[in-house]
Amino acid sequence: MTEFTVWAPEAARVRLRLPGVADHEMRPGRSGWWRVEVPDAGPGTDYAFLLDDDEQALPDPRSAWQPAGVHGPSRLYSHAAFDWTDAAWTGRQLPGSVLYELHIGTFSPEGTFDGAIARLDHLVDLGVDLVELLPVNAFNGEHNWGYDGVCWYAPHEPYGGPDGLKRFVDAAHAKGLGVILDVVYNHFGPSGAYAPRFAPYLTEQSNTWGRTVNLDGPHSDGVRRYIVDSVLMWLRDYHVDGLRLDAVHAMPDGRATHWLEEVATEVEALSTHLGRPLSLIAESDLNDPTLITPREAGGYGLHAQWNDDAHHALHTLLTGERQGYYGDFGSLECLTDVLTGAFFHAGTWSSFRNRSHGRPVDRQRTPGHRFVAYLQNHDQIGNRATGDRISATLSPGLLRVGATLLMTAPFTPMLFMGEEWAATTPWQFFTSHPEPELATAVATGRRREFAAHGWPEGDVPDPQDPQTFLRSRLDWAELDKPEHREMYEFHRRLITLRRSRADLSDPRLHRVEVRHGDQFLVMRRGSTLVVANLADRPQRVNLPGVVRRVLLATSEGVTVMRDGIELPAESAAIVSL
Repeated sequence: MTEFTVWAPEAARVRLRLPGVADHEMRPGRSGWWRVEVPDAGPGTDYAFLLDDDEQALPDPRSAWQPAGVHGPSRLYSHAAFDWTDAAWTGRQLPGSVLYELHIGTFSPEGTFDGAIARLDHLVDLGVDLVELLPVNAFNGEHNWGYDGVCWYAPHEPYGGPDGLKRFVDAAHAKGLGVILDVVYNHFGPSGAYAPRFAPYLTEQSNTWGRTVNLDGPHSDGVRRYIVDSVLMWLRDYHVDGLRLDAVHAMPDGRATHWLEEVATEVEALSTHLGRPLSLIAESDLNDPTLITPREAGGYGLHAQWNDDAHHALHTLLTGERQGYYGDFGSLECLTDVLTGAFFHAGTWSSFRNRSHGRPVDRQRTPGHRFVAYLQNHDQIGNRATGDRISATLSPGLLRVGATLLMTAPFTPMLFMGEEWAATTPWQFFTSHPEPELATAVATGRRREFAAHGWPEGDVPDPQDPQTFLRSRLDWAELDKPEHREMYEFHRRLITLRRSRADLSDPRLHRVEVRHGDQFLVMRRGSTLVVANLADRPQRVNLPGVVRRVLLATSEGVTVMRDGIELPAESAAIVSL
């Protein structure tokens, strides 16, 4: 016996369609839920719904399995049927961890969950704690970044479907790796979004990607429940250790209890029940510490948020780029503000926005581990016209300096796949929309967007060209080349040092001391100093104490003196006092 349910509060009639039998009329119930029991239906049964007198069969908005794609019928799936082996898994907390962001479709040659499983030993050897997957929920087409998802409960079938994701999480746990899943609740993708046919999931307002989600209008209780239940499902049924919530600033909510607080409250209850830490990480461009302030102190209670200011401060200083939103960044003073206070725009003027932006972080009470920092990520690479990584322009010396500052900052560091060996493969924007009109619109829009910033249209890769996708796949053979292997070994030693020195994982922002001079910076972390020379010439830097030992240097030729240190050009050193 299986009970089929669907939320359709404004429908006058709902039918269930199963293969080979007459449609089943569903019974209306409380709060807009429709139900019907079918004796012979079980796992593996295909089904769909029909609204009012429309004969178009629609997939379930809460479908757990879409084997025929987002336009096909849903298929009943039993979460209880999977044979988990991670009963001893106690979780992985965010504080003290190193994250690694990857895209299932381009991380391995196979482009599947199983293909990624075969590469997990690489991440273990590197020293990663948590693997962050770009969105894997179902979208139309074969390959995509994942942000065009339309089924918020179903893993993408070409990746391996529900069982494939579970195999990946189970295998990661067996190797001591936690899994963070990137989820998108701020919009539906442009193809196959049938949920809004069932209920008012969307408002008439729009954000960058489409109509905004209805979080505070009529019937918004059901919409919020749709999101909360999806969050709990990934954490409970797929044993995922945390979620990265995409672009929460694009989800306006005027209700007294913000939806982020509602999610955090329910996740805390689930974490208590499961007996393992569950992390919620927000992507937000608001620079508002309210998101990561505990609920007891009046905040929303999320565990962390991505910190673009940390990226911008490092990227501009290393590359010299100042276009667009990089305009206010690029100085050592800016990096100092970020290393000691997390945000650069903290109630200060933003020339890109032409207004004041952000709010200061309480350095005494807010730990740095609540900020995820990165030198590269999918957005900051892929939203460049050609998807070029910084390794395409920076010297190996400056790459090592950047990695050193990232891993010794008081934040939660994150690497983007291939960054650890200075991968030469780009990470470009790619899609595979089957609809010709949509494909043309996306490609044209991409070219026009970058043409407005001075890029020749011919230089912008066509997102629909299969080669754009194939170029973005990691080339694992690069690890056999000496220059890439050396960069990998450097990252490995750096992560090992970070883990072995309590000073380097200390999240207390008010204990971080930074001073800078002519193209050099000194950051004090307890009895550990990080000294960086950004100049193209050797520099002597005075230090506040006698160096006892050089713990790690990015290049040979570091000279320790009684009251200072001499660094080669474009190099850094970590020393103990």
